[in-house]
Amino acid sequence: MQKMAELLGLGDECGEGTLEAPALAGSCLADNRLNLDVYPDGCRWFLQLFERRRGEVVQVEFLRLSSNDRLLGSTLGILPHLKHLKSLVLKGGHARDEFGSCQHGSLTSLPPDVGNLRCLTHLDLSFNSLFTLPSCILHLPSLCVLVVSHNSLVALPKDFGSLSKLTFFSAMKNQLKDLPQSIGELAVLQNLDLSENALEFLPEEVGNLHNCTELDLSGNRLSSIPDSLANLKSLRRLNLHSNLLVTVPASLASLPNLSRLDLQNNCLRAVPPEIQTSPFVHLRGNPLGETEPSPQADESSAGGLRRLFLTSGEDSFTVTSEGCKVILACGIRFCFPPGAASDPLQIYFRTLAPDPQCVKLRHHDVLLSRVLELQPHGVKFQQKVQIWIPYASPQTLHQREVVVRTFSGQNWSDLSTRVKQKRKSKKHVAHCSVLHFSWFLVVSRLVQNECKVPTEGTLLFSSVDPNIKVIFPPGVTEETRNVKLQVLPISAEELEEITADSGCRAGPLLCLSQDSLVDFLRPVRIQLPLPPGVTGLNLDQSRLHLLRGDLEGKTWDDITTQVVLEFTHLYAVFEVTHFSWYWLWYTTKTYIGGIAKKVYERLRM
Repeated sequence: MQKMAELLGLGDECGEGTLEAPALAGSCLADNRLNLDVYPDGCRWFLQLFERRRGEVVQVEFLRLSSNDRLLGSTLGILPHLKHLKSLVLKGGHARDEFGSCQHGSLTSLPPDVGNLRCLTHLDLSFNSLFTLPSCILHLPSLCVLVVSHNSLVALPKDFGSLSKLTFFSAMKNQLKDLPQSIGELAVLQNLDLSENALEFLPEEVGNLHNCTELDLSGNRLSSIPDSLANLKSLRRLNLHSNLLVTVPASLASLPNLSRLDLQNNCLRAVPPEIQTSPFVHLRGNPLGETEPSPQADESSAGGLRRLFLTSGEDSFTVTSEGCKVILACGIRFCFPPGAASDPLQIYFRTLAPDPQCVKLRHHDVLLSRVLELQPHGVKFQQKVQIWIPYASPQTLHQREVVVRTFSGQNWSDLSTRVKQKRKSKKHVAHCSVLHFSWFLVVSRLVQNECKVPTEGTLLFSSVDPNIKVIFPPGVTEETRNVKLQVLPISAEELEEITADSGCRAGPLLCLSQDSLVDFLRPVRIQLPLPPGVTGLNLDQSRLHLLRGDLEGKTWDDITTQVVLEFTHLYAVFEVTHFSWYWLWYTTKTYIGGIAKKVYERLRM
């Protein structure tokens, strides 16, 4: 241990890292192990070690490196020199994107000479970018454990069965469509995980895995399974949930060691009595006892759709052209109408804690849910998919509304949303319809009124305060624009509490925005109510201030002298050519911009 710890003391020799090396030695190295995957520059350390103390490094038996490391490619060529290596971990997933998703590593292949590592028994290449299994793996004579989950494999080599000592193999979350017949030659295989792939059928040779105790085929596209699975006398757990099974062999119920058979969320309308009465069989989410839908049935009706109930440990399901209803353990629900997906499609989902760096809430927004991510991103459905998302009830909805917000990959936008409260549970649910999957969350925002402004002009007013109007005259624009209006009222009591000035008055805060960066061609006329207690009869114009705020609300400029203000008994009217925040104040204070900023920040909180 001491010798190998000194091995990492490279600071004096290379002139750098004198403070890092002792800490690194104590934390990443134990006996003949090098655990460098937890360091952002682990591959650099490894390259320096090999260059200066090669004799000691080649004795390492356990090595862990991050495939997110930018120097991984330079490191791979050294691996064949580690003749004593027993365990090699080259995993991605150590870096995360702005939504917390694990970023796959850059590994796409291995040097051919890695196949000469005769002592290697454990190989983990998960969370990488493998499209094919490196051929050198098939030449590892001692390999017992192989993990290639979370890659992009579409097939396994025909001679995959040559790994005669393999006892554990995981290829979950790939894109495998079929399996080679040679998989039945893995005579000592005990655990096989092929979940969340695209398998449509299994070869009969799977029934030759006589030592297999756990077999996970969930989240695929299997419509049937071979009768040969009844030969797996050692099998204890068989997971087939979230497939497209329409039949299962009765012989599965007679497997002597089977303690769990998961058939949930399939298309089973009938199962053999032996299966249905077995205590270890799970059948929830199947259309048991239902008749096959008639081709002439109204496809627009979703009432008879298959229901899928997913547990907390599941993160995917399959949608077919028949459509389905899906209920997640967290209460989120989906409805895929018939024809929404033309071919079987595997849907992946997860909920994330919102990261403030990527979830950009607008001013006065309140976050009401976690972030829901649905994959695959960008796939367009033929019909709209309905989503119901539970959310935390806000303290008040007065002059506010709840909406589902979605992220396109570049910006966030609000969806047309309906909300309701469940009678029994009293839970609040937000409902929206989409054609694409991405990220979704629920927020409470200021009530938003919007309209399209054509060249002929139009009128927009606030539903919160109908006295607030925006008048667009003819010729105001050459092309139709989308305009949004939000209002934040403030009471005299709130204002006095914040400013400690009983003589201060402020009207409702108006926010106007549009989808164009071009100013309007003609002035837009805005009508605002005068501050509380102020009328056209008692108005002292020297005390009235019209403020304009920037889009972030950080600066408030007094533009009273820059516009022509007209007054009626109850309203002030002015004209602008571009949109921003507008606020009418009535006070004897002179530096009103600073006071408005203070009040605005308090209102945001």
